[in-house]
This record gives sequence, structure tokens and C-alpha cells, in this order.
Amino acid sequence: MSSKIWFVTGTSAGLGRAAVLHLLEQGDKVIATLRKPEALSDVSTKYSADQLLVVKLDVTSTADIQAAFSKGIEHFGRIDVVYNNAGYSSLAEVEGTPDAVARGLFEVNFWASANISREAIRIFRDVNKPMGGRIIQASSMAGVQAMPAIGYYSASKYAIEGLIEALSKEVHPSWNIKMTLIEFGGFSTRAVDAESLVVVPEHPAYTAPDCATKFVRGFLGPDVKKTAGDASKAAREVRKIAYDDTVGLRVPLGLDAISIVASQVVAIQKDVEAAGKWSGDLKQD
Repeated sequence: MSSKIWFVTGTSAGLGRAAVLHLLEQGDKVIATLRKPEALSDVSTKYSADQLLVVKLDVTSTADIQAAFSKGIEHFGRIDVVYNNAGYSSLAEVEGTPDAVARGLFEVNFWASANISREAIRIFRDVNKPMGGRIIQASSMAGVQAMPAIGYYSASKYAIEGLIEALSKEVHPSWNIKMTLIEFGGFSTRAVDAESLVVVPEHPAYTAPDCATKFVRGFLGPDVKKTAGDASKAAREVRKIAYDDTVGLRVPLGLDAISIVASQVVAIQKDVEAAGKWSGDLKQD
């Protein structure tokens, strides 16, 4: 496989950092973007500028996004894959989530990915010679089946899934642009650490032992990493997906993700079949 030039967001830790390390090890070229470039100083000393460009990027800033793409193009001449990986979550009941927390989550998980994807399409179509490229959007099994206690995170992933699906239908086939949503299961990252998980105190109405939100709050503790998947192996599969033109729009990644997505398909099919009795006679007379 010939090497590709990647633009990756959220590379300071977790799945993003794992992706950068694997891509570089496989000989790809990487534009690694993050808020604090010093977090990749150890990687920068190992790889030359011919293979790695580290760029400071606040994904919530459209000016930063445009500048980061411009630096990448100036450095490598083109960009083949844009991997929207940056994101975080909040642990809170929907009823108890402050607006500032919910809106902040959407700024990163939805709006940042949306703005980066729009700029990526322009680069793939108007700058790359020959035109073409691929957007890989990090989503989640919670973006297919919403989960209690992470309602706004689920909603942000549902939203970006809808936008990427729409984009995939809007781009003209001649532009040679492909999009893939990776619906991650659980992987051992810093996702449950303070840097990536905003924990809101439990709403007093949800303290009963049998509350679903209470179970999730207990599950998403430090011990969840012990049973989660390997981030480096996830990075390996993300690269394989980028090189495979037969991949569909959605890829649940992890056996837990496949199980959750499959159960949601069954649940939706059941609801659709049951809804027929209300839709048979709705035409105007």
C-alpha cells in the first residue's frame, strides 16, 4: 500500500495518539493537531519533518481549522485522509446537565467535526491533484443506541452521524471523496479521566438503586479500562479501513459495538413493523 497523508485531530492521548504512532510506524505521513503540541514532543523527536508535522489547533476555532489545513498543504502538498477524532463526554442525567456543559460538548463533538469536514471537502476537491480524499469520523456505539447518563454525548454523536451521512450523499462521485463513520466500542483511553469526562453531580431525582443512570455512573469508573479494548489495535484497524474502498458508511468497531448496533437495528425494525397500522390511510381524500 502506498503511504497516505493524514490530518488527525485530538492527538494528545487515547485513540488519536495511538493513531499517530501507528500511522508513523507504517510509513504514512501525519499532520497531528492538538491544543498542546508539547504533548507530542516525544514523538516529534523520533520522526523527521518529512513524515510528521505537529500543529496547534483549537478545533472550536474556524480560523485555527483553516490555518491548520493551510500548514498541512504547505508542508506536504496534499491531504489524503482527515480523521476527526477530537471529542469528549459528560456523565450526567439529561435533566441535570447544565446548558454550558451540553453546549460545550456539542461545540467539540459536533460543530468542530462539521467545520473540519467542510474544509476537508474543499481541500479534497479544489486543492488535491488529483482530487479525492477520505473523511473518517470517530463516532460511538452511543451514537447509534443512546445511553443513560451520557445523553448529551449520545446526542452529539447522533448529530454528527446525521451530518456525515448527508455529506456522503451530497458530494459528487467525480470528486472521489469517501466518508466513514467508525462507531467505537469501549477502548482503554483517558475517556473516563477528568480531561475527557465532565462529571456532573447526580441529580437528586435519580438516586434510586435501580436507576439506569446510577448503573452507568458506577460502570464508567477507573476499572472500566481493564475490560476495554486496546487503543493501539483500534488504530491498526482504522488505518486498514482507510485503505479499503469496499468499506460502507458505518463501521461498528469492537465486539461490544457490533452487539449494541445489532440490537438497535432489531429494535428499530420491530418499531417500524408495529407502526404500519397508523400509516396505512394517511393520504388526502
